[in-house]
Amino acid sequence: MPRSGVVFPAAGAIFYAGASILGLGSASALTISGAVFLSVLVVVMFGTVFATVHHAEEIAHRVGEPYGTLVLTLAVTLIEVALILSMMLSGPGHSALARDTVFSVIVIVCNGLVGLCILIGGLRHREQEFLVHGANSYLGVIVTLAALTLMLPNYTTTIPGPVFSVSQLVFVSAVTLVLYAVFLYIQTVRHTEYFAIAAAPADDSGDHARGHRRSPPSLAWTSVLLVVSLVMVILLAKKFGVGMGEVLDRAGAPVAVSGLIVALLVLLPESMAAVRAAYRDELQKSLNLALGSSLATIGLTIPAVAAVAVALHKDLVLGLEPKETLLLALTMIASVLTFGTGRTNVLPGLIHMVIFAAFVFLTFVP
Repeated sequence: MPRSGVVFPAAGAIFYAGASILGLGSASALTISGAVFLSVLVVVMFGTVFATVHHAEEIAHRVGEPYGTLVLTLAVTLIEVALILSMMLSGPGHSALARDTVFSVIVIVCNGLVGLCILIGGLRHREQEFLVHGANSYLGVIVTLAALTLMLPNYTTTIPGPVFSVSQLVFVSAVTLVLYAVFLYIQTVRHTEYFAIAAAPADDSGDHARGHRRSPPSLAWTSVLLVVSLVMVILLAKKFGVGMGEVLDRAGAPVAVSGLIVALLVLLPESMAAVRAAYRDELQKSLNLALGSSLATIGLTIPAVAAVAVALHKDLVLGLEPKETLLLALTMIASVLTFGTGRTNVLPGLIHMVIFAAFVFLTFVP
């Protein structure tokens, strides 16, 4: 285990305790002391996020697929929910943050991450194969949940505008959880072969070499470190959300930029793991990581945020604007075409990367 897996969670605990005792978290991010505080917070938080994902990956490696990928995606989704809730509760003006973040995650994953993995894999290995049944299972649930949570609110009439009424929000959250739970049952119990990864051939010399290395930490110890790291990320998220919101407001950035930053923060470590897998000609693992994180984002983030919004009587805007709706539809069409054959090359990867570039550009220049 790298030292950072222990050092950063410990540093996060010390930093959070010190900031709470000294009241540093209330300093304006626009002052010198506040800017220094926010800079150190970003470094500590990024390190803790990476440590969290490392521990989740270690557990994933121990328990095998598809359970391992599930552990990793759930850990990343919990971090995302913590960031969204911390910013929503930090003050007014964040009623659409959950929508912007979930939409950003879908486009980043289905275009940016998937496109980069396919492009890198295609450049290095010419063509790569994956299991069509698994990819289509992911995609079918993602399309359904995205339409129900991000597009349907624009067309309901009980409450005009891009919002659900309380009863509608409860219903959509319930069916979202049910559909995600059924997908997990398919993935982990009934049809695990749809998402399986072929085992690498045994290497006697490698086994012999591993016998001289220090044994890895126990699964129990790694699990404890994962829980501690997650708790620290959640505690640091509130302070990060307040500072980042103030900086973006002062800079006059579009509102959707907040959702993009949150999505990039939580997806960065997992994205690195997916790209490494594609480089090693393990595209199936890349798709499990990428599409699993996108699905978990909709299946868990929307119900969690909806529950908090209903309990605290907070406004929750979910319906997308026309431009975002078009980008989402384009993303789904391109994904259906990409995942329909079981083989990829550089062209589908480039197509997805172009859609991702358009999304980023239009976020800053709406």
